[in-house]
Amino acid sequence: MRRLIKSFGYALSGVAYTTKTQLNFQIHLVAVLLVGAAGWYFHLAVGEWLWVILAIGLVLVAELLNTAIEILVDLVSPGFNEQAGRVKDVAAGAVVIAAIIAVVIGALIFIPKFI
Repeated sequence: MRRLIKSFGYALSGVAYTTKTQLNFQIHLVAVLLVGAAGWYFHLAVGEWLWVILAIGLVLVAELLNTAIEILVDLVSPGFNEQAGRVKDVAAGAVVIAAIIAVVIGALIFIPKFI
């Protein structure tokens, strides 16, 4: 049981590190607060909340994985390396795709509430 608790501690440490060091993750967290407030204000249905939570989770997980990949690439290739840069670009692209999906989900749910 102690190992399980320790592993959660390591995971939370990774989230804390990302929160402290990555501006994009901080921006995503602000967006989470704004979307949560809007969802509460508009009294989203359970199904709508599920989609919103899925979209939020997708973006945050993508950003965490992107950060991990960037740290690993910097570790194994501290100098300039075209391939290393490409790896970072692809990881960042995954975040962009996740964010676009989240925006589409948000638009489908929230735009009708404004009309």
